[in-house]
Amino acid sequence: MNKIIIIIIAALLTFSCQQNKEKKVIDEVHQHSETTTETKTTKSPHTSTMETIGGAHIHIDYSSPRVRNRIIFGGLLAYDEVWQAGAHMATWVEISKDLSIENQVLPKGKYGFFLIPSKDKWTVIFNKNWNQHGKDAYDENDDVLRFQLTPEFYDEIKEELEYTIHPIDSSKGIFSLQWERVKISFPFSVN
Repeated sequence: MNKIIIIIIAALLTFSCQQNKEKKVIDEVHQHSETTTETKTTKSPHTSTMETIGGAHIHIDYSSPRVRNRIIFGGLLAYDEVWQAGAHMATWVEISKDLSIENQVLPKGKYGFFLIPSKDKWTVIFNKNWNQHGKDAYDENDDVLRFQLTPEFYDEIKEELEYTIHPIDSSKGIFSLQWERVKISFPFSVN
């Protein structure tokens, strides 16, 4: 009887030691995975900017690519082609009140934000299909508002793509995008 108890205890100890070794291996793999995830850097981090003007909440959601010693406009991004105004998924803009932009009304809602860069004039597009990868599903027939503007050019490079919304007063603001050597901006007012 004592032999049986000793065998059972030995078996339990062996099983327990084996379980602890397996747990230790799993824990080490798990720690390695967490470290790898934490140390990875993305080349186009997901970000957003928000502002409230005249009671209108304006939210821009985008992935921000970096220049990384490349020619962006007229190089990486061809002129006269639709661009999703960021990396990965299309940039989207959500507004909680109607806005007036270029004598047109952009109704409250959520929109894909697209641009067509050119050498002299850029086309700005708010499109009702906000949830799409890049410009894969872009359809001009879904455009809600479209207008042209003249970009500003700078000698100094802006490494990361950045959107900003600047309040002018209690009901007006400026919507801007700056990247590489280019900045586009346009005024809007809250209806």
